Amino acid sequence: MIGIQIAKNPFGPKPLERRHRTPFQKHEILNILNFQESHSRYTKTPLYELKELAKKCGVASIMVKDESQRFGLNAFKVLGGIVAVGKYMARVLDLPFENLSFDMLKQQAEEKLQPITFITATDGNHGRGVAWAARELGQKAVVRMPKGSTTQRLKVIQEEGADVLITDLNYDDCVRHCATLAKENGWIMIQDTAWDGYEEIPLWIMQGYSTLALEIVQQLEEQQLEPPTHILLQAGVGSFAGAVAVSLNQFLQRDLTIGIVEAKPACCFFESFRTCKMKTMDGDMQTIMAGLACGEPNTFAYDLLSYLATAAFSCTDEIAALGMRVYGNPITGDPRVISGESGAVTLGLLYYALQLQASNEIVETLHIGADARILVISTEGDTDRNSYENIVWHGQYANFKEEQINEYSATSY
Repeated sequence: MIGIQIAKNPFGPKPLERRHRTPFQKHEILNILNFQESHSRYTKTPLYELKELAKKCGVASIMVKDESQRFGLNAFKVLGGIVAVGKYMARVLDLPFENLSFDMLKQQAEEKLQPITFITATDGNHGRGVAWAARELGQKAVVRMPKGSTTQRLKVIQEEGADVLITDLNYDDCVRHCATLAKENGWIMIQDTAWDGYEEIPLWIMQGYSTLALEIVQQLEEQQLEPPTHILLQAGVGSFAGAVAVSLNQFLQRDLTIGIVEAKPACCFFESFRTCKMKTMDGDMQTIMAGLACGEPNTFAYDLLSYLATAAFSCTDEIAALGMRVYGNPITGDPRVISGESGAVTLGLLYYALQLQASNEIVETLHIGADARILVISTEGDTDRNSYENIVWHGQYANFKEEQINEYSATSY
């Protein structure tokens, strides 16, 4: 069934505690951004205004951060991988990470280190980022992918020099498999999923993601844009959503209305909010939103979002497909954004809520009025070109017919 389900956050929103804020202080994230910027391929990804879409939807502003232009890798995930690999190597080399450049770390590693093997589980984007970072720093990467991963995503990881295979496991079991391989072989696990005894590296990855929020704050000032009042954030394990939410909360020094957006088969935050306790999802989690097909929350990210989020939204694949089409076929005057399935679901939900939904449940839950300034992040481009063409060109997961729109209303809890 086509649709969206809503679960309001029973725990918040409420003020953050010091333990939440400390890892994401501005000076700490600036050090990390300086390291990322020291790579020759670093560029700040664009922050666009969709002025005409905002007019059509009856809100003050819709802004989008386009992560398809990140390091030439078509997705934001490398921001975490490069920091986790870099911080681990710096620790082994006994180098302070503050003021450390990419070239300096690479030179020291060439002189003093035997190559380290980093291992990760991925649907595609994270694994490519880790493999790229390892190769760029002269290290090795092993990548294992869950069943259902596409050969196109496997090939781009192979092109980064990694040992990569598609397994017959779902994502969360693939993570556990990689943890076992790491222990057996003395490899280093680079994963943004946290569990008891594995918290530091996931936090490094989240800090890497936080530079995206710092860029947004800088761009708001440079482009003389009013800061957002609302933000919609995709959640798989929740590391990206948690990192961006806590960072924007601190850097902008204002409370944002935050919506967490998930793929229905993997809606662990939605189920957690609905049942008032942290839940995991299992099974194959079949969805076109491959980057969100994760059933177990990062425990620290869950803690953050239970303080910051207003609600979680469970979306079927048609919502993501709708977002892809709206991005790729803009109203005259708005920029075109090539957004993949996981990247586009937030705009799909927003457009559905403001233009297509017969009732106002989503709008009321998020308190969206005419003065709302809404930020979305297109987290990936066409990372699977065949899938993108099938959806945007050939009409797979077809747009809603009028009778479906009129009949359907979001279900809330």
